[in-house]
Amino acid sequence: MGHILRLLCPVAFAVSLSPFTDTGAQAADLVIAMPNWSSGRATAHILKVAIDKEFGVAADAVEMGTLIAFAGLDSGKVDIHPEVWLPNLDNLVTRYVTDAGTVAISPMGVPAWQGICATRVAADTYGIKDISDLNDPQKTAALDTDGDGRGEMWIGAQTWSSTGIERVRANSYGYSKDLMLLEMPEDVGMAAVDAAQATDQPLVFACYAPHAVFELHDIVRLTEPLYDPAKWNIVLPSDDPAWLSKSSAPVGWDSANYHIAYATSLRARHPRIAAFLERVTFEPDEAIAMSYALQVERRGPQEFAEEWVARNAERVEAWAKP
Repeated sequence: MGHILRLLCPVAFAVSLSPFTDTGAQAADLVIAMPNWSSGRATAHILKVAIDKEFGVAADAVEMGTLIAFAGLDSGKVDIHPEVWLPNLDNLVTRYVTDAGTVAISPMGVPAWQGICATRVAADTYGIKDISDLNDPQKTAALDTDGDGRGEMWIGAQTWSSTGIERVRANSYGYSKDLMLLEMPEDVGMAAVDAAQATDQPLVFACYAPHAVFELHDIVRLTEPLYDPAKWNIVLPSDDPAWLSKSSAPVGWDSANYHIAYATSLRARHPRIAAFLERVTFEPDEAIAMSYALQVERRGPQEFAEEWVARNAERVEAWAKP
């Protein structure tokens, strides 16, 4: 994975740009916060195309991190977020949905899970099958590709809420001392998985489902202690500069799901669109297909969304009915 480090700098700079510098963002009626993972990008554009088709309202899909998106939903600069993962963002939901009432979460969710995965070679040849194996230097030595004595492990993109939590988990389990934890865009992380599979190299990385990687490769999810709410204490970076030292999570993730979120002001400005967003549903298989189309087939999200909406016209119309 040494080549990933060389790719990281220019990409990280690119994602640090303001999400509101998109030249089209000022012209549209609505702003959809677009995540930088494939199913999120696809869903953002499906909502954009569907809202234009059913309501004649133009929207821009603008890439931004979740913290910025929630602040935008709260302030009125953002109208919709297509994939809010729970329990990752429970703190933000409490702040903006429960307490402030400025953000609403659709009741329709997509079931999901999160964890740590390994290539088949890492599991079968090097014995990395359980999270505790990452504390065995004799096993993790196989993950060292740049000769510095430490293995490398991708834990997610810089703007993902799960990435900070994976760093907390690495500290809590103890393997952060022997593994270099890499934060970089998903395309780069998945390219490393593709390369490892093609060359039979061992690799360990943060993973989630639904995702196309399980359709493409023989991937093993590491076993972990079951989720225990008494042991899961996550402090967000936005809440405390010392969040990492104050957090602890030496157990597996709780079961997850994700939902569409929208600014509650939409109920007054565009009540039919708000009602539409509460009806939109996707199946896990559809999320995998979105991931596959954008990440593997390299299709553009706008083109994919236009085709998806045309193929599901009756379903979209049903969501839009009063």
